[in-house]
Amino acid sequence: MYGVSGTGSVVGEEWGARAARSRALAVLRVRGRALGLAVLPSAVAVVLYAGGVTGHFTGAGWDTARWVVTVLALLVLVAATAVSLVVARARPAATPTVELAETAAPDLYRLVRDLADRLDVPAPAAIALTPDCDSWLEDRTHRAHRALRTSADGDGAPVLVIGSPFLWWMRVGELRAVLAPVVAGTGPAAHPDIAAARRFVRGLDAAVAVPANPGLDPLRRFGAGAVGQVARLLLRACRGHASEMERGVAAAGSERAQAVDYGVRIVAQEQVGLAYAGWDRLLTRVALPAWRMGRWPAKLDAGVVSALTELSRRDRLADGFSSRLGERPACDLLEEPGAVDEATSLLAARLFHGGPAEPGPDWSPVEWSQYPEEVVDRKWRTDAARLHQVLDGLGPAGSAAGSGRALGDGPTLTRVIAHLSSEPFPERSTERSTEPERPADASPAPGMAPDTAPDELPPAPGDAPAPARHDAMSTAEGDDVRAHEGADESDADDSDDGDDSDDEESFNPAAEELAGALSALLAREEAAREARVAAVALSAEAAARSAEKDDRSGAVPAVAVSGPDGPLPLFPLQPPRSGRDLLADHVTAMVCCAAVDTAEAVPGLDWLDGPTLMVAGERAADLGPRVLALVEDGDPEPLRVWLARTGVRPEKPVRLV
Repeated sequence: MYGVSGTGSVVGEEWGARAARSRALAVLRVRGRALGLAVLPSAVAVVLYAGGVTGHFTGAGWDTARWVVTVLALLVLVAATAVSLVVARARPAATPTVELAETAAPDLYRLVRDLADRLDVPAPAAIALTPDCDSWLEDRTHRAHRALRTSADGDGAPVLVIGSPFLWWMRVGELRAVLAPVVAGTGPAAHPDIAAARRFVRGLDAAVAVPANPGLDPLRRFGAGAVGQVARLLLRACRGHASEMERGVAAAGSERAQAVDYGVRIVAQEQVGLAYAGWDRLLTRVALPAWRMGRWPAKLDAGVVSALTELSRRDRLADGFSSRLGERPACDLLEEPGAVDEATSLLAARLFHGGPAEPGPDWSPVEWSQYPEEVVDRKWRTDAARLHQVLDGLGPAGSAAGSGRALGDGPTLTRVIAHLSSEPFPERSTERSTEPERPADASPAPGMAPDTAPDELPPAPGDAPAPARHDAMSTAEGDDVRAHEGADESDADDSDDGDDSDDEESFNPAAEELAGALSALLAREEAAREARVAAVALSAEAAARSAEKDDRSGAVPAVAVSGPDGPLPLFPLQPPRSGRDLLADHVTAMVCCAAVDTAEAVPGLDWLDGPTLMVAGERAADLGPRVLALVEDGDPEPLRVWLARTGVRPEKPVRLV
């Protein structure tokens, strides 16, 4: 990818182009030296044979030397040919994108071509969209990428990749100003030396990754490893020159773009940063909970506009940004913005979560109007069910967890509060005192109530919502953790010994035990999900290899998308969380379920904070600290006061999934 930006002059442009060409020649010299080294033994063999024919190199010693050098030359030539073939045939990495045919965005193609004419550079060969806040030029002239091309025109020109959030948030003039320095990069890219240097570097980079191909047998993998070592050596030799070449190309394109909408570009750069902030919040706090529930928001780009409009309403520093909404948005340049938005939303789910490539029964789109009911409410009830499942497997005879069912006929919030409270549990049941103790990660007994059966829980864990923005309960982060976090309570106790003694004493012991068991259960669920993703990835790899064979016979191959280190997701949005945070999230989910079932509360969507609880039309912004007081200090009074004020009845059973 070759993105450019900046300001400068015509003199600077010429300097940048000359510097880029000079560095490109340096890269090509590395290639020439490698080729010269490969043919050197052959040249020596030719000299020895010529000397023998002319009578200058005669005798047994010269004959032996000729045979030795000939064998060495043949071996070197075979190795050099193998390296050359691998470098030439290796498939360079291509960014997963949504391709835009000219018929789908004629106005956008017209804008880009007019921009190229004003800059006096070749127009990009095609336009593609990526679910990211960035734009660049990408070379897709390799034969393996021909299936990604939407047009046969401009086969030697790179493809312009545009971040899809830009189209929905920016105005047409702002988009043209932002794309100007990027499109200007097609000028240097058309230079033969720069194009050849880029192809050489991309080929080496692709050859380094060949040994990681899972379809190689041991012998071919050994040979690919040797070729990869040679390619890595060549990459190190030309790395510095390639970097300086790209800087020169960027400088040249930036100087050339100075004459096009320079004043508008300064303002548009502010919108780039704002769009990035809104896109990040939307993915981590709104889209991620839906992805974990097997649903993917079908209008992510439209959601960026809502999120940034909400940000401009809350933040006085963003005042005036919403007034731009009266101008023509860049998405009007598309013929069917809704279909394009849905395609980029599905691609975003694949890149950041590893979801399937096509919708299905367990992977269906969800509209924003359905999000509170289909995602938020279901997520809360899933977390509440998981919390009660863990409670059913915890505690010795007579404990709060073991006698929780004595307080009601179903899962209640009172049971959770009593287990986490530091005060004695009321009305302890004596009937279960003779029951043996179950381990923390044990499954529910066969006679357990059906609402907590583990087979009724969804395969993928959902993260619990936080009505208020709090570090310990933020819905921006995922609730998936690795198996080692909390799975072994003895390890956790050993690590706690090194912490401050005050912190260790202040945390609720009952909550510590419950958090460890909850973390272990979530780790098992995540491991099962990753196993399913790996199985899908293996089938996709097999399909890709079959498609590559079909491509050699003339058929059009299917596009297989995978990351540099394995299958999707390329950019996971699931940072590990501590057991305390997970427990706080699940307790919050239980409180929200009780509020929805017994009080005048409904699930809601906050564009900046994700799932939220709405009580009498207002966000329950004061719930987070009260849940933390219960989880960390074992103090239930703040939460009980909140429940009484909002009319929530904790003794009533809640509906689980």
